[in-house]
Order: sequence, then structure tokens, then C-alpha cells
Amino acid sequence: MAGSAGLALCGHELVVRGGSRLLATSTSSSDDDSLFIYDCSAAEKEAQEHKGEDGQPVDKGSDTVLASTFSTSGSYFALTDDSKRLILFRTKPWQCLSVRLRTRRLSGHDSRAQPLRGMWDLPGPGHEPASPASAGGLSTTVPPGKPWATVLTWTVVRRCTALTFTASEEKVLVADKSGDVYSFSVLEPHGSGKLELGHLSMLLDVAVSPDDRYVLTADRDEKIRVSWAAAPHNIESFCLGHTEFVSRIFVVPDHPELLLSSSGDRTLRLWQYRSGRELHCCHLPSLQEPTEPWSNKRFAASRITYWRQEDCVALLFDGLPVVCLFQLDVPRRQLVYQQQLTFQHRVWDAAFEEARGLWVLQDCREAPLVLCRPVGGQWQVFRSSSQSLPESAVSKRVCAHLRENWAMLEGEDPPWPALQGHVQPWARADAGSRARNAAGSCSVGEGAGPVVGVVCVSASASGQQSCCEPGPGWFP
Repeated sequence: MAGSAGLALCGHELVVRGGSRLLATSTSSSDDDSLFIYDCSAAEKEAQEHKGEDGQPVDKGSDTVLASTFSTSGSYFALTDDSKRLILFRTKPWQCLSVRLRTRRLSGHDSRAQPLRGMWDLPGPGHEPASPASAGGLSTTVPPGKPWATVLTWTVVRRCTALTFTASEEKVLVADKSGDVYSFSVLEPHGSGKLELGHLSMLLDVAVSPDDRYVLTADRDEKIRVSWAAAPHNIESFCLGHTEFVSRIFVVPDHPELLLSSSGDRTLRLWQYRSGRELHCCHLPSLQEPTEPWSNKRFAASRITYWRQEDCVALLFDGLPVVCLFQLDVPRRQLVYQQQLTFQHRVWDAAFEEARGLWVLQDCREAPLVLCRPVGGQWQVFRSSSQSLPESAVSKRVCAHLRENWAMLEGEDPPWPALQGHVQPWARADAGSRARNAAGSCSVGEGAGPVVGVVCVSASASGQQSCCEPGPGWFP
């Protein structure tokens, strides 16, 4: 997820980001209350001023974190910010390493291949790592020997829109606003970025297949491209069918031949991506829900997340106070809509934790993080003050950390600044929430009861391509 407050989970590691800061903690039920905070505004910056073709200084950007992600195993975490820095973290064991920034001009005919590159250097034999104070951009309450360490920092060529690790965790792939994908080595921290492939339009997401054979890219011009990772100039297929920008793509981990995609055309689609075949298309306007204050607006999906235990897919819309849940019916190659969770506050992000359920990050200081779980076939939301689940203690502890650092989550810009013509971000409107509650619609606050009203999407039982007809709902 790019540009706004975000949430990431891998194992028991939980990361919340907002503005220029990153907060990492654990969802483990143990008494470990360690907390790691990283602030990009205090990190190393370019020492040299750069000028454009007109001779005027180039805008260096802010320190806002644009995108972040875990590696598959959770051993690494990476982020990029508006100052075009790519920062890689090792999550265990905790160790603070030294930092340096240097300039290097790459050869080649592409004028864009002139990055300023910085890195966190590994200490030499007999030398101790630098202290957090001398490293810059780093603060922590983690006791000695605890996880999380900054390993290195790169400067990327263009501002990043999305990034991902390869399955082998040997590289980080970074998609940028120019339409290019660069790779950065994790194993060789001094290595420069390598141009892997390019599109003619802005890239919005990038993914890799679980076997690292394919790189999948989604762009602003409705296309999903499947390229060979070993030779990206060879294109395996295109997944064509969306009629507007493709905002998110997601390769299903347990079913590596399947791809999910969302778009500004208000559809969620299932693909067999190697052949480019569309298996199922769900028109989101067909999901019958009561009229909401945002029903006359158009929105893009900002997150697709997946729960392996139940083959459950959660879809989050940009800034809306709703999360939609689908069942992935693998034998029939289709998506079945299960339920809509409606919240009283704007939802920033959501992510599944395999052991517990769906964590939702919302714009509510009293309960910024809530846990959603299925109970009796219906999803319920549990607040941190509830004593009905042992997870309530974990939620209470994490929420306390977020309240202490609430300023980092406030005042975020829309995550799609370059797509203002397509996306209308949700504005914070307490009046709309009051009107919705007054109308008697079912909403989920900090621990309200179960959400009722399950609507299933029609689909063919043969498993062939099926497209639900548009209908009334929260989209026009």
C-alpha cells in the first residue's frame, strides 16, 4: 500500500507506518513489549543539490513513506519514501549498523540511470556497530539483543509506487512512476540498482510468482504483464480485461497459478496468469448494500490480502470505512462474496495474521487497531477492552503503542496523488457516520457485535468465466 498510513504483518511481526515514521512490535502473547521506531526525516539525505534540465533545483520530496513490505519469511522488511530512498531492515537479531551516503553516476544512455546511492555499511572485523544516535533516523525502546536492525539504505531512481521481495529473498523489486522496475540485491548491500523491465505508463503494483519464475506488473493503462524473471524482455502473457487502471495485483500463495487483481473499473478479477485467461470477474457495484454517503463516488481498491486458513480474501477500498470479504472457491475457479464489514471510522489498512484473523487499522485514536474473526459463519470485530479472547491483551498493548505515536498516523495524503482524475479519496466526515447510524445501517465500531447480511455473488458452477451484472451499491 502506497502513501498513506499502512499495516503489515508477517508471523508475529506487526508494522504500522504513517508519515515519515515506522513502528514495529510483536503480536506474540508473551510479555515481550519491545518497540522499534524508525523516522525517515532524521535519516541520511543527499548532500548534493541536483538541478533539472531547466537549471532549477529538483524537488527532493518529503520523507513520507510511500510503500513498504515484508519478505516471505519475515526476516527482512523494506520501505521507500518520497525522497526516493529505499531502506532495508533485518528483523532479527536487533543490531544497529553504521551508515554512509555517497554519489555515483552510472553509465548508459538512459538519463534516468543516475541515482545517488547510499547504504548502511556492515562493520568490519573487530569493529562494533554504531549506536542508534550516531546512525541517524533511528530510535528504539528495544532492549539489547532484541530484533530489528537497519541494514542498509539505497537511493532509487524515481519515486516508488510499489515494491516486493523475490521469494528467495535475494532481491527487492521496486516499481516506480516512470513505469520501470529496478532490482536491488539483499545479499550484496553495496550493489547498485539494476533496471529489469519497463512499461510505457506509470506502474501501480508489482508481484512475483512463488517460484520466482515470473514478475507481474500492473500499470495505469489497464494492463497486467507477466514477464520472465530471468529474461524480463520475454513476456509470457498479458492479462487483459480491465477497463481502467489496475490498482492492485496479488498472487495467491497456496495456489500459485492464480492471480487476483483490482481496478478503477470497480471489479475484482481472478486470473490464470500464465495463459492470461480470466477465470472470474466480480463487479463490485452488484454487491447489494444499503445506500451509503459515498455511494455516488468512485474508488480504487488499495489492498488485497489473503487468509490461507479459510481461503478468504479481504478487499479494502481507498479511505472508505468498509472491508469486503470473499471466499476463494478454488475448484470452481471463482470468488464468492461473503460479507461487508462497515466501520464507524475511515479504514487505513488491513492485513491477516494466520493465527488470529484480520487486523484492521482505522482512524480512531481510542481503538486504532481491531481484530476481526469469523464466529459461527459471521465475522465479528473485537475491541481491545474485550476480555472474551486472549488476543484482547495483544490488541490492547499494540493500541497503547499507537496512541502514544498517534501523530504519525494523522494528516495523511491520498495514496493515489497521480490519479486524481480517477480516484476520489474518502474525506473524514463525522456527519456522514452519524447519518449512517441514524439511518439504522449495520456498522462496526470498537467491538460492536457481529455484522449481519451476507450476499453471495452469482457465478457459474462450471468454473468458466463469469461476470456479475452491475447493480446498485456503494459505487455508481
